[in-house]
Amino acid sequence: MMDMYAHATLILVVIAATFTVAKLFKLSIELSMFAAAIAAFVVHTGNLPIRHIVEGAFTYYDVCLIFITATFFMSVLKESGGIVYMVRSIVKTFHKHRALCLFLLTVVLLIPGALTGSGAATVLTVGTLVGTVLTYMGISERKTAAIIFLCAAMSAAAPPINLWAMMAAAGSNMPYVGFMGPLLVLSVVGALFTMFYLGGKGKVVDLDKTLRELPEPPEGMNWFRVGLPFAVLFLLIIAGRVWPFDMPILGLPLMFVISAVVAILMSPKKLKIFAIAEETIHSLIPLVGIMIVVGVLIQSMALSGARGLISLGVVTLPLWVLFGTLWIILPVSEGLLQYAVAPLLGVPLVLLFNMKAMNPIIALSAMAVMWPVGDSLPPTAVVGRATVMELEFKGRYTEFLKACIVPSLFILLVCTLFLIFSNQLSFLVAG
Repeated sequence: MMDMYAHATLILVVIAATFTVAKLFKLSIELSMFAAAIAAFVVHTGNLPIRHIVEGAFTYYDVCLIFITATFFMSVLKESGGIVYMVRSIVKTFHKHRALCLFLLTVVLLIPGALTGSGAATVLTVGTLVGTVLTYMGISERKTAAIIFLCAAMSAAAPPINLWAMMAAAGSNMPYVGFMGPLLVLSVVGALFTMFYLGGKGKVVDLDKTLRELPEPPEGMNWFRVGLPFAVLFLLIIAGRVWPFDMPILGLPLMFVISAVVAILMSPKKLKIFAIAEETIHSLIPLVGIMIVVGVLIQSMALSGARGLISLGVVTLPLWVLFGTLWIILPVSEGLLQYAVAPLLGVPLVLLFNMKAMNPIIALSAMAVMWPVGDSLPPTAVVGRATVMELEFKGRYTEFLKACIVPSLFILLVCTLFLIFSNQLSFLVAG
């Protein structure tokens, strides 16, 4: 028995050491994880088990298909001028009503990440447009960057696509069903608090200057052309729930493709479809890469017993310790390993909460909103760095992080309360 524990501990040490050395040689997070996984395989088996590497690489194949097709859908909307039209219309109509304008801009920020599962998608598609409007509402550059990042983090956590919840649910043999309510409440509350706490004070939009800064939508763009693709998407999603025995199972990737085709047909200008698809794949290479590598790493840990050792360590902790520390552990682990933390820590935590007679869906939803808050933390800080680069933030990165502290703590507090009172909040779960 001791040999088994000693061997699993050795594998964890090898993984940590290899990852650290790889980072010292300035390898990317993806290559560092892959090197750690390969080292674990070699130490455990004495050779290179190709079958397990391939099997691990395809663990999250379905998840990759979802955010590739979803991102393509959002890219088509952006290139057709739909996103610009939405932002300009909001500014034109509600520029005299600051609170309502901020609320609608929050909704715009939530849409891309909610549909793609990626906070970076929000930053890259609408971050600059909304940032321009916020600047002309008298919000400082530092606060604007914090708003864009945290709303992007909440958009990645928002339903229907939450990659952390999907990965942890898959590892727990739990269907990804019933998450809409809790994820929606947590992400919307977090985004709205961020927007109004950081941007509540200021002035009404300087309409003329703002419209001069925003790009012009193509002639002929209107709300019908913008709204129809979204309507088709939501109808396809809802149809499967309303008529489960009559509606064929399309799957989210096909639904996004169908909606993208509708967006192409509704576009008032001719789109370069292959160029958009190529750019979409190119922008998603790091995200797809890390999903593949995470699968390989988790496979190596499962094969060697290292994953079981971590799970044992987690499930033996008292609940009060978890409630008091997860708000720190989850964001920091996201900053270290990104999506790898969902199957690594999420799975044993879900099993523990379920064993303790807590509602596992509410608990996992709370954790899945805590994780993306850590996307601004080093060493990875993918979404945080993308935000300051996209907005051309001229201050120091630490200044941006300081602006995020209070809204982040509020989000983490609400998520912790959801964990503690998961059973009392079970009414939010809808199958």
